[in-house]
Amino acid sequence: MTAYVITVPGTFLRTLDADSRAALLRALRPADPQHTALGEAEELDMLTVNEGGTFSVRLEIEADNRRGAEAEAKKVAGAALSEAGFSADEAPLGPAFVTGIDSEY
Repeated sequence: MTAYVITVPGTFLRTLDADSRAALLRALRPADPQHTALGEAEELDMLTVNEGGTFSVRLEIEADNRRGAEAEAKKVAGAALSEAGFSADEAPLGPAFVTGIDSEY
């Protein structure tokens, strides 16, 4: 298995308040990319929110391949958003993509 850093973009269609943000970060914490050499070196934040409500979630995912890592990242991000009170319609996700691969090889 390989550790991938995956970015999942999305858009908040309702306001992300402080309580929802804290709940989202708590739900994402187990997949924090800061645990990887790439995440630490690049100082990757788990959640970046831009003006207009667009956002990016960066996660560390262990998987056998890129496709599996991207699918798992979308699943983790969707579950965390749901836990923070956002439906899929209130925070739709875009296609996940590999930001980096943390490999010792």
